[in-house]
Amino acid sequence: MKRMNETFGLYLILTDPVAGYEACAEAAARQGVRYIQLRMKNADDDAFLAMAKRLREITRNTASRLIINDNPRVATQADADGVHLGQDDLSISEARARWNMPGKIFGLSTHDLEQARRALEQQPDYIGIGPVFPTPTKPDAGPALGVAETGRIAASVPITSVAIGGINADNLPALIKAGARNYCVIGAVNSAPDPSAAIAHLQRIWKTHVF
Repeated sequence: MKRMNETFGLYLILTDPVAGYEACAEAAARQGVRYIQLRMKNADDDAFLAMAKRLREITRNTASRLIINDNPRVATQADADGVHLGQDDLSISEARARWNMPGKIFGLSTHDLEQARRALEQQPDYIGIGPVFPTPTKPDAGPALGVAETGRIAASVPITSVAIGGINADNLPALIKAGARNYCVIGAVNSAPDPSAAIAHLQRIWKTHVF
């Protein structure tokens, strides 16, 4: 399968949103956010699966693709659109073997140029690049890359990439200027009491600087 290099802007990770998972997913789906990832690090598999199934119903027949963080079993049982894996998780080839269905999406986190280039051997559908900035969401993510290095990594790979880590409305313009075309946010939306307004604000900034 040919890997595309997509430009879509916002990739939203949902983790403990103050407005609630379903309200955030509904807001994102209404605005056509391309990827919505469910990340519930402290939940047991039953709670994780139950929420995944609820978000599956929200995103079904929309332009939004539901991605499950780190858990191929939950992704499979919820009939999500894909799964996102880290460097220390199951390999993409193993995950594909276990979830052998056409059209499913497999993403991979990378933290430097070498990892991004090595990732191509696994043929992910997209890679995450980060952390761009220090982030309280994942304190063990490693040193911040900064916007220039993030842009350099994004330019070095022929597949879709998404910058992640500490991105918000204030630093998004500099990131886009450095060459990143897609960006992931966590706190900028999860901490917002009005997720719809937060998403719209971020995407307005992105469109102003990309197009």
